[in-house]
Amino acid sequence: MKFFMFASSIPPDQLSININRCTRENYNLIERDISLSESIFRVEDGIKHQGDFLEKMLRAAVSIPSNIAEGYERNTNKDFIHFLHISMGSCSELRTQIYLAGEIGIVDKETFDELLDLTRKISAMLYNFIKTRKERF
Repeated sequence: MKFFMFASSIPPDQLSININRCTRENYNLIERDISLSESIFRVEDGIKHQGDFLEKMLRAAVSIPSNIAEGYERNTNKDFIHFLHISMGSCSELRTQIYLAGEIGIVDKETFDELLDLTRKISAMLYNFIKTRKERF
């Protein structure tokens, strides 16, 4: 699994966050978010000529797992939930950018569908994780 899109495969024991301490839900979210970030990096060649558009997509994509990790490291459930909400907002922001990329034709239909599906799944996972954290912690 790649944690940083620039690095080669890094074993979980060497990640900057301690995945072994994360709950299974948290790990699944981070894993899926990283997959989304990697997909955005693969799209890079097709949208380099679009200036800041790629930069904004990459920032939003990387922000999702980063905020989950940061929230997890906070000492309170309230803070963790707050950062999960921020991740959800970043996911929504990225989904909007994916819609725009599809509309103006800078990503192909297959990539558009893949990215859209990933953001929807991540949003649903985040929603359910927030709900669980509110009810049980």
